[in-house]
Amino acid sequence: MKIQSLRTDDCIDEVINKYSELVYRLAYARVNSKSDADDIFQEVFIRYVRKNPEFASEEHRKAWLIKVTINCSKKLWSSAWFRKTTPLEDGVAFEMQETSDLHNTMAGLPIKYRTVIHLFYYEDLSIEEISNILSIKPSTIRTQLTRARAMLKDVLKGEF
Repeated sequence: MKIQSLRTDDCIDEVINKYSELVYRLAYARVNSKSDADDIFQEVFIRYVRKNPEFASEEHRKAWLIKVTINCSKKLWSSAWFRKTTPLEDGVAFEMQETSDLHNTMAGLPIKYRTVIHLFYYEDLSIEEISNILSIKPSTIRTQLTRARAMLKDVLKGEF
């Protein structure tokens, strides 16, 4: 398979190094499985190499990668393979107990709330940027963030 040559200022290694954590964390936040997140990560960057898209800015590139990551996770859920399998529990090791508790609490949220919380707090995207990426009205994003915070507060309140 021949891969199209990339522009000199757009080296694939640099793009992967710069955005690998973002793509992987978002994939993992959406699917809660290390192996599925690995598959999504690989698919996102394969699509990037194959399509060789042109971007107006780095923010546009970041938004494209986020959107493709979300679409790949949706595609995984709709696949016949995913619907007919039972997931194994991933034993993700955390250095601090607080990180583990937060991860487990986040994993219990519905996917739409997990996604907006992750993009807002972990990726530092504004409500408007999240709205553009997810193609959802800003008011809906604000509502989802409010509901997700309330759910997290209720769950975490019960632990202390």
